[in-house]
Amino acid sequence: MVQAFLVKYAEIGIKGKNRYQFENALVRRVRERLARCEGEFLVEKEQGRVYIEAKGEFDEEEVLEGLSHVFGIAHICPVVLIEDKSFENVSRELVAHMREEIGDRPFTFKVFAKRSDKGYPIKSPEICARAGECILEQMENARVDVRNPEIKVYIEIRGRAYIYVSSIKGPGGMPVGTSDRSMLLLSGGIDSPVAGYMMAKRGVQIEAVYFHAPPYTSERAKQKVVDLARLISEYTGPVRLHIVNFTDIQLYIYDQCPHDELTVIMRRYMMRIAEKIARERRCLSLITGESVGQVASQTMQSLAATDAVCGMPVFRPLIAFDKNDIIELAEKINTFETSIQPFEDCCTIFVAKHPVTKPSIGKMEESEKKLAEKIADMMAKAIEERETIYVRPE
Repeated sequence: MVQAFLVKYAEIGIKGKNRYQFENALVRRVRERLARCEGEFLVEKEQGRVYIEAKGEFDEEEVLEGLSHVFGIAHICPVVLIEDKSFENVSRELVAHMREEIGDRPFTFKVFAKRSDKGYPIKSPEICARAGECILEQMENARVDVRNPEIKVYIEIRGRAYIYVSSIKGPGGMPVGTSDRSMLLLSGGIDSPVAGYMMAKRGVQIEAVYFHAPPYTSERAKQKVVDLARLISEYTGPVRLHIVNFTDIQLYIYDQCPHDELTVIMRRYMMRIAEKIARERRCLSLITGESVGQVASQTMQSLAATDAVCGMPVFRPLIAFDKNDIIELAEKINTFETSIQPFEDCCTIFVAKHPVTKPSIGKMEESEKKLAEKIADMMAKAIEERETIYVRPE
């Protein structure tokens, strides 16, 4: 019966003298996630690994589901703990566990042993050989394959014996919080939630800004974005979502600027506002879900025009992705069905019928001079009066 879990990490293991900081962050994130599961758990790190021991009854599927959302985990191994670590007892428990996990189907296997307790009377190679013999004797459908085994059987001898035969792939990456904070431009579309997920996978702590345009966009469109923030918070941890009323600015741009430039000019002011909020919140970068050539505002020239107004790095983790690649990731992280709900976050009256695809930065700057009388005050007002919601996972 599974009583514990071994959490293996990959990339953290190549860190140098500061590796302990990444390990501590991983332990902290695991504890936070398990706090939402039924049961009591002890989470400890030991010799380059993280162990989770259940103190009483728990739901194994619930734990595995929770851990699948913790970045930094490469593999999760359900473990049977054995207090009496005599070889006879270990081999008996091992065969019982394998029958429970594998059943009667044919399989190939290889045994791996690690003897951290150097006082144990049997060395690792002998543990492997004798355990393999026991499996072959008691499981008639078992066959040894040392090169490409279907089942890898692990025995670890520490203060207690640990045995496990299954390894479940984790999300990988780095624990959230091991990199600095960044501001995600979050819309109700498919792309931006995926972009936030991908940056969080690199350890980045996420905040988000959403540009709302009432009455042209509905409260349901706003709620859709809150729902998306909640879904990505399952991976990123709580998300501080800044909701900016962009209506007056959009109307002002619509009245004063050439209509074929509307999309890019509006985007430039979104980036300016997002950067100001990001600096206020001590974020070091912006994140967008843009992909080269996907729409008119995402041509190389359009991206250059929006970048020109930013004084901090703009990260675009989806920049070379096909739409189908993005959709697959959105489905994987459970944001796709929410993203395709028919609540638009950008009113169609603000979208030009024939938008410029190769905007000139100089021409954009010239058009924006028509906004000089009011735009600074309007931006300041939008930033000051923004609504901020602290979105937590359910």
